[in-house]
Amino acid sequence: GNSFEDYLRILQRVPDKGAAAYMRVSSAVNSSKLSLVDKGICEAVQCKSQELVIREQGLYLIFCHLNFHFPNCSKSPIDLKIELLVNNRVDRQTLSTLCASETCQDKTFKTLLQLHLTHLNVQDRVSVTLNHPEFLNDVSLPNENVLGVLRYSDGM
Repeated sequence: GNSFEDYLRILQRVPDKGAAAYMRVSSAVNSSKLSLVDKGICEAVQCKSQELVIREQGLYLIFCHLNFHFPNCSKSPIDLKIELLVNNRVDRQTLSTLCASETCQDKTFKTLLQLHLTHLNVQDRVSVTLNHPEFLNDVSLPNENVLGVLRYSDGM
């Protein structure tokens, strides 16, 4: 339950509002901006290498679900920051601190979900950046890292 494929099936059954994207993301080399992977759905939204480009104005739910893997136990806290960008400007951000503890395991996993409801215009570009892209879990949970948009109305 609740896997990438499950959500894809659900989204494909949603009555057509004209625009939706649900794309897997992965960390890019030498960049804090995540890359879109050719897997998912992209309806009435242009899915470029690192951005979702809006083709229909309206009220959109932007969502980002990311899994992190820390292979070594850190002795000091690590701040994870996710930034949802619209036209390369921060529109929403989340900061989560992973604290070291006495019960720290050799491997630590963390999942973060970010939701943002906003009005988007034609040609607006949506992307996501991380301050620590090296911790994105591309290995054991590659399909569970997603960036998406879902259009609710024309926003008028």
